[in-house]
Amino acid sequence: MSLHQQPLVSVIIPTYNRPEYLKQAITSAVEQTYRNIEIIVSDNCSLENPQAIVTSFDDSRIRFWRHQQNVGMLANQQHAFKMAQGKYVASLHDDDMWNQDFLAKLVPPLEQNPDLILAFCDQYIIDANGIINHIGTEQNTRSYKRDKLRPGIHQPFSKIGLIDKSIPTAASCVIRNNFVDWDSIPLEIGGMWDLYLTYLCCISGHGAYYYPQRLTRYRAHEQTDTMLSGSRDVQAKIRKAKNEIFCYRALMEDTRLQEFSTHFQQKWLEANTTLGIGLLRNEQIAAARSYFWQALKKQKFNLRTIAALTLSFTPRIFTNKLIGFSK
Repeated sequence: MSLHQQPLVSVIIPTYNRPEYLKQAITSAVEQTYRNIEIIVSDNCSLENPQAIVTSFDDSRIRFWRHQQNVGMLANQQHAFKMAQGKYVASLHDDDMWNQDFLAKLVPPLEQNPDLILAFCDQYIIDANGIINHIGTEQNTRSYKRDKLRPGIHQPFSKIGLIDKSIPTAASCVIRNNFVDWDSIPLEIGGMWDLYLTYLCCISGHGAYYYPQRLTRYRAHEQTDTMLSGSRDVQAKIRKAKNEIFCYRALMEDTRLQEFSTHFQQKWLEANTTLGIGLLRNEQIAAARSYFWQALKKQKFNLRTIAALTLSFTPRIFTNKLIGFSK
């Protein structure tokens, strides 16, 4: 496919305080063998303005936006999506990277079948230094069942998208832009935006295409929420649990997904307990108990919830020693 035949792809790179990683992410976008792209770098008011990094590429395909104040992760992402002019959009986290043929492999299936809403691939897991974690990569592939996923078209794809979570919309996916209403993603979704985006794609009635190669590199490092520690860890877990409660409630209440409602309710109950544990660790005892009771109303016996509720009535000196569990 020549450059003139290639439809425009908008590469979305939201960024915040990761200048070195950002440089690597932009490099992986600039070096795509698929050439007809625009690269939208949206900075969420980083302490150090990354404009110099963007300018250093001297590439007219790059568009830069900097918020004058921190608007939050999702609002920054949303702003970049709404700036996109391409027929297709692809999200690239500022700490991840793409193989050079990522777009070249995923755009053609979408062009060949106008009823597809997205195309996705598998991914490598890399460490802070960009070294591939081969064991982690294999575990990731198996965990999201991409090792058993049939290549090609899946329609419908609600199970692989919302139950197995096989579709990494955040960094390893190309989406048909005009099929998604970006304004319909509520800010309460927060860190669950990728699953909610998958949900919007699933209920569109269109199909998904799986390309069974690892074409992207997902970085696991100390700045990710899952690897934070101490009080920051507690706050991250509280945030994530609130996002999960909102997201799974929406999925649970959508009659189009009724066959999976039991699964979504279970995830919603788990999120209520997780939020309660986070609040308990944050010494917000009354608020924590309300979430434990909420979970127990829907599911009379759950050992994790009952244990956490019991701890909320335990003297704090003992609770602090025992409350180290959290999901």
